[in-house]
Order: sequence, then C-alpha cells, then structure tokens
Amino acid sequence: MKAAKSVVEIWLWGGPSQLETFDPKPGASRDYNGGLKAIPTNVPGMEIHEWWPKLASCADLFSVIRSMTHGQFGHESATYLMQTGRLPGGGEVCPAIGAVVAQAKKAGYGGDLPPYVILTRAKGRFSEVGFMGAEAAPLVTGGQPNAARFAVDGIVAPEGVTDVIAKERFELLAQLDGWRPAGGANAEKAAAFDAAGDEARRISEGDAAKVFDLAQETDAVRGAYGRTEIGQSLLAARRLVEYGVPYITVNVPGWDSHKRHFETMKRRSNETDKAVAAFLKDLAGRKLLGSTVVWMSGEFGRTPKVGWESPWNGGRGHYPRCFSALVAGGGFKGGCVVGASDETASAPVARPVAPQDFLGSIYELCGVDPDGPMPNSKGKKSALLPPPSEAGRLHELYAEEG
Repeated sequence: MKAAKSVVEIWLWGGPSQLETFDPKPGASRDYNGGLKAIPTNVPGMEIHEWWPKLASCADLFSVIRSMTHGQFGHESATYLMQTGRLPGGGEVCPAIGAVVAQAKKAGYGGDLPPYVILTRAKGRFSEVGFMGAEAAPLVTGGQPNAARFAVDGIVAPEGVTDVIAKERFELLAQLDGWRPAGGANAEKAAAFDAAGDEARRISEGDAAKVFDLAQETDAVRGAYGRTEIGQSLLAARRLVEYGVPYITVNVPGWDSHKRHFETMKRRSNETDKAVAAFLKDLAGRKLLGSTVVWMSGEFGRTPKVGWESPWNGGRGHYPRCFSALVAGGGFKGGCVVGASDETASAPVARPVAPQDFLGSIYELCGVDPDGPMPNSKGKKSALLPPPSEAGRLHELYAEEG
C-alpha cells in the first residue's frame, strides 16, 4: 500500500457528542436524543445527525467509527491518550502523533515551512512534541484566517504592512543587531535568536508565505468553506497539503458543552459541517484525497442522558466509554460504518476501537511502523504504541490498492 503523503487532523477540542454527530439515536427518548432526528446520507443505510446535512451529501468520501472507547474522563488525560495512544505517567511525556509523523516524513519533505503546522492555536493540554524536544516543534500559526489577509504570527505580515515596510523593519533589526557585542555568556542564545529570525525572513520572503494568502482563492471557494475560523483554517489546510506539509492540525475549540448543550452543538455543527464537507470535496476534486489522511475526533464524547435540570439546562458531561470519529482518504475507504453502540450510545456492542488501534491505523497508512521503536534521542527501546487491543487496528477500512 502506498503511504499517504499528508495528514490533516481536525481536533474537536472539548469532546463533541456522539449522538449529535455520527451516532444519532432517533428511536431513543428525548432524554437521550433531545427530540432530534437522524438523516440519510448518500450512502444507502448510513445515517448521521440532522445537523450535518452537507457531510450527509458526501458520505461516500468518509467513514465513521461509532465504537471509540477508553476510560479517561479528564480533558488532559483523555487528550494525551487520544494523541499518543498511551496513558499519562511514567515520568515523561511521549510525543503526539503529529510530531511523530512529521519527523518521520521530514527527510523527504524539503519545504521551507516546518513539517508540522497547527492552525491556529495549540491544544495546550500537554507538550505535543514531548521528549522529542524543540526540533520537532510545530509552527503554530496564530492569526485570524477569516481576515482579509491571513496574518500568520511571525511569518506573514498583517494587513497594511507592505513588502517595503517589512524590508525596512528587517534592515532596522540588522542595524540594531550590529550593536550587539560578539561572544559573551549569551552567545548561544543570540545565535538561536538570529537563526529563528533568518528562518522567518526566508519563509516570509519566499513562496511558503503565499500558502497562507487566502486572498488568492476566489470568493466562491472561500464562501464554500464558510467565512468562519474553521472554514478558512481548513482552506489553509488544503493549501498546505498542496504545498506538501506532512502533518497539519486544525484545532477547533468550543465543544465542551456542559450547559445549554444543544445551542452550542447546533452552532458548532453548522460551521463544521459546511467546512469539512467543502474540504473533503475540494481534496477529492483536486485528486489529493487519496494521498491525504483526514481524521476528526475529540478526546471523548458526551454523557448519553441529557441533564435538563438547572444549572445544566440541557447539558451533557464528559463521556469516554463510547464516542465517534471520522476518517477519510489516505488509504481509508469511504462510505463505511465501523462498530456499533447500544440503544442510547452508552457503550460499544460491536467492534470496540481503542486509541492505540485508531492511531496505529493512521501510522500504518502513513508508512510509519506503530510497532517499531519510539523515535527519540534518549535510547528508549519501547514501541511507538502499546500493542493493539483484542479487536485490533482498522484493517477492514483499508482500501484495496488500485
């Protein structure tokens, strides 16, 4: 199987409800489904929640897993587990999948941008590079992608700063640096600072910065993704895939809906549905989906039973025992449903999928051996991931070659 060239991770930070995404339960009572419905997709027999109509129209491009499961109820520990395949502890922080894949593909990449790019903010739950250190650090873009010009912090000048102004600022910085005495106790730190500045200037003055110039896209394309932060972030992600960046994360906060859950979920779902559907269709139309793994999940799901009483007023809590994920492209089949939950989406009843199974499948499709040694400079001999669960990795979702 040919290894995927890039991965795009859409991280629904906070934990989206399985019932209001890909595992609706129209036959359950209102205490579980909130009185909402499922809708058919363009794949016969496959239904998703009514708040995702645009993804329903292109379900043949992706597959859903309805039996994700683990036992971590806290954001930090659950995020760590879903990103590394390991439980926290042991005196060290293991690297997340993004850092591992990016470093594994770094040698064959060759672009000016780092091989790991995060739009637009880091998760903040743990160090995603772990003990791999600064060498594996991602570019966290910052900025506002829905602005007239997506100004990436430290790389793309904000709107109003012309190339002439930027050049003058670099020249002033060089003059100021000329007053700095050579050598000294801080010489190593000064050299690192200079190297970072040189890298930023090389990127800002080269073709790499143009990747973030969303003004090069038509209004129709930008509108198709949605003029929202996630919409324009995914448009930037498509351009990063075209540039060849090995691993791209789009962090989408706002899914931790303890109170007034349905209002939050509807707003977030509408934006995300439009953006992700446009992204998958765009990748497919440009013949990029087959070489790009796309995965979307949060750290866990939400409690199946709705808390209608005050102060929750229709809320759902943290729930890792059964939740959903989406996968597409890069060797994953489309139009499939893996696993099943019970009548209230409270527990898997078929084909449970553990985090190490899920991540191991992505690693395999990227050409990274999940059973191989952990990449590090400390002589660690442990495997990249723990052994698969009894149910195993998602081999039933791997597309046949050709």
